[in-house]
Amino acid sequence: MKRISKHLRKNTEGEKIMETIVYVVERLDGDYAHLTQEEHPELGSKLVARALLPENIEEGGRIIYEWLQYRLA
Repeated sequence: MKRISKHLRKNTEGEKIMETIVYVVERLDGDYAHLTQEEHPELGSKLVARALLPENIEEGGRIIYEWLQYRLA
């Protein structure tokens, strides 16, 4: 639960909602993709299994992470 809670924030009514994160596909490396947050590239890249990502991703493409799922931007 700790990992999920870092992606939650409160809306104006104080309800917890899931944060939306936009990633850029920096590099495809076999079964993995290196993703960098579009708004915070200083955080470095995140290694994600390609099985969790949409099939037709490309280097330089944008991915949206929302509600524990990835989709093309």
